[in-house]
Amino acid sequence: MGKAVVKRLVTSSYRVVAIARSAKALDSLSADLGHPDNLACCPADIGVDDSIDTIRSCIEGPVRAVVHGPGVPTAGGVSDVPCSALTEAVNIKVGGMVRLVRAADAHLVKHSRLIAIGGHYGFEPTAYAATAGVANAALANLMRQYSWAMGERGITAHLIAPGPADTSRLRRVAKAKAEREGSSVEEVLESLKSESAINAFTDIEHIAWAVSTLMDREADALAGSALFMDAGRRRGTP
Repeated sequence: MGKAVVKRLVTSSYRVVAIARSAKALDSLSADLGHPDNLACCPADIGVDDSIDTIRSCIEGPVRAVVHGPGVPTAGGVSDVPCSALTEAVNIKVGGMVRLVRAADAHLVKHSRLIAIGGHYGFEPTAYAATAGVANAALANLMRQYSWAMGERGITAHLIAPGPADTSRLRRVAKAKAEREGSSVEEVLESLKSESAINAFTDIEHIAWAVSTLMDREADALAGSALFMDAGRRRGTP
């Protein structure tokens, strides 16, 4: 997902500072994209406060958007998930966004965007995805807070809430669920797909499109809102 977002922004001529824990992963990303001149790599662990200064040192000039989209460990359902896994998930999702914003704060300008990629489990809880549900619900609250905290500066905050995306991570979740239920991975994937009104998963390219669309000036009107990209999974109103 991160690679798709970076690729879309780089090809749209934005200068992108890509952040990951692993320098090797960043080198691979740069190589896969053809080592573009407008891509800078910044190895940093957003799970710790020391990353703020590290990331800040990689930023040059005004920041049009802060985009945060890490995955969290799949550690079971609410009845058996280790408390440490819940704490880690909130630290990465919520603490990571806070650290990114603090690193970029001095470079944010009017019409800058704070964009967090959460997930629909933050709004439609399920008993088998405790870390995603709890962390994404907390992230939704954080982004509403940022909307008011940054609004006077003309900076807008946005949450993208995709449904399950067809990624290797989803297949790990499906494998764990299949083992727990005594079914096959394919059966689990088909069951998850059937939860969609259009019988489909969200595609990572859809999420990259949403990020690039939020960069448009007209997206000011979406300040503080959640953009649901769940292929029709959410049943609640509003």
